[in-house]
Amino acid sequence: MRRMGRPGLVGTVARTAVVAGTATAVSNNVSRRQYNRQAGKAEEAAAEQDAAAAAQQAQIDAQVQAALAAQAAQQQAAAAVAPAAAPAVDVTAELQKLAALKEQGLIDDAEFSALKAKVLGL
Repeated sequence: MRRMGRPGLVGTVARTAVVAGTATAVSNNVSRRQYNRQAGKAEEAAAEQDAAAAAQQAQIDAQVQAALAAQAAQQQAAAAVAPAAAPAVDVTAELQKLAALKEQGLIDDAEFSALKAKVLGL
């Protein structure tokens, strides 16, 4: 005959095993969900950082292009001005002409010094 009431040792062990197994399964599911949420947040953060880095790189590229365009325009302006510059003066020939004028007495020392400074660009 079977006794009713409190379970025996085997029944108690079985019940404990069922409760422990259920608790472990629930704990594992909670841990897995938390891990997945954290992984999702980490992926979102990485995507945001990538987007920010791409935007920053695009801004830097635009600034570099603008600087290159400005430099090219400046070089073109300098090249356009260069041919319009006055023809080069042969300083030696000019000084010889001034010396000859001074020797002939056509200019005095003050005029010679002033013209010499002008020729030398002083």
